[in-house]
Amino acid sequence: MQVRAKHILVESLSDAMDLYIKVKNNGEDFSTLAQAHSKCPSGRNGGDLGEFGRGQMVKPFEDATYGLEVGGLSQPVQTQFGYHLIQRIA
Repeated sequence: MQVRAKHILVESLSDAMDLYIKVKNNGEDFSTLAQAHSKCPSGRNGGDLGEFGRGQMVKPFEDATYGLEVGGLSQPVQTQFGYHLIQRIA
């Protein structure tokens, strides 16, 4: 099963929580925030990672993404790259 997701990658948990609140509570646009704040090259595309299957992403990221419903937003997820906010889009 393939999924499609966007993410925002930042260095600190506090930055990730601030962005989470902006999206979840204030209704700010995820893609716009990804373009402005993500340290991942995908930020240029609003954080869109395209489609991927199991085994293609690091385990914490994969588990969080597959645990979301379409349209769902994760709490910050820590990996060796930093802290991710993940939005499942398909």
